[in-house]
Amino acid sequence: MDHLINKQVQEIEISGIRKFFNMVADIKDMVSLTLGQPDFPTPEHIKEAAKSAIDDGYTNYTHNAGFLELREAAAEFYKKKYNVSFDASSEVIITNGASQGIDSTLRTILNSGDEVILPGPVYPGYEPIIKLCGAAPVFANTAENGFKLDAGILENHITSKTKCIILPYPSNPTGVSLTAGELKEIADLIRGKEIFILADEIYSELTYDREHSTIASFLKEQTIVINGLSKSHSMTGWRIGMVFAPENIVKHILKVHQYNVSCASSISQKAALEALTEGIHDPEIMKAEYKVRRDFVSQRLTDMGFDVILPDGAFYFFVKIPDYFHTDSFTFALTLAQTYKTGVVPGNSFSSAGEGFFRLSYACSMKELQKGMDRLQAFVNETKSNARL
Repeated sequence: MDHLINKQVQEIEISGIRKFFNMVADIKDMVSLTLGQPDFPTPEHIKEAAKSAIDDGYTNYTHNAGFLELREAAAEFYKKKYNVSFDASSEVIITNGASQGIDSTLRTILNSGDEVILPGPVYPGYEPIIKLCGAAPVFANTAENGFKLDAGILENHITSKTKCIILPYPSNPTGVSLTAGELKEIADLIRGKEIFILADEIYSELTYDREHSTIASFLKEQTIVINGLSKSHSMTGWRIGMVFAPENIVKHILKVHQYNVSCASSISQKAALEALTEGIHDPEIMKAEYKVRRDFVSQRLTDMGFDVILPDGAFYFFVKIPDYFHTDSFTFALTLAQTYKTGVVPGNSFSSAGEGFFRLSYACSMKELQKGMDRLQAFVNETKSNARL
């Protein structure tokens, strides 16, 4: 019956991140620096709010777009944090995680034959959805530009078929973000063109050296913002995302969202309300610890001789593999896992532009990071030693 399956589904694959993680997951004594899973527990007051929601009987369907009070809290959060106003009743949708928000958005705006510009390397979750819509991903290689998709690079990739530009900053896998000035240049380039901008800002609360800037502050009328609580509040399993966009766009996304999932979990929505009100400062504690880990890993990688671009957001390093390894990114990562029991993600999991790199997640304890860095150092030392033979 295989030949009866949708051809576009047959052509997409499981995420390279998950594929590699599953491949090495059973190795004993593995230090896993692979997944973007915060090692912090969900704050207790958020869990208590969810328990109270169950006891109080909030176990029914909600409005398709989510509880109004949650949408109001989400809009207030965005106004307070990023100084952009959205109407809670008509410009906000609560989704089952940011991933479902991205899926519903792309299925709303894309037609067969459209093109979507993405920075390469990039998180692998966008490309399959684009292809399922019959559209084509267009990867703009940013490896020689500090992993930044700027206006100059964008202009060279825009065609008459361009329908959407995805700006996933702070970036997974690079940790790099865009400044307000860089975003304004992109906004000036795109303004008035029949092109949407999908700004995936799931890591917006995890920035270290400057506050997050959103392109919605420069070009709200063409921008669809995706955000959520998975990374900021360590709520990956709660599956709460948020879509912000002008009413004339949201009303169509809501139709796709409705027929897809009806609504996000009512219990998770009550937990999210607590997170966005009483827990609005919860990310600060986690962010402070991530910055300590970032600086530690940066120093260790630099001391080993790796070419490092310091991430200013999220919790990843995207590291160039030195020439003396004489290997591709998959073989590098597999050898590190099998021989040195340390897991990283091969760079080619993030498009062909990621070949020659590996992604390292520091969303784990300092103890695990220290152990992982020591093992990576052993890999480097042995490889260098063998290269001199």
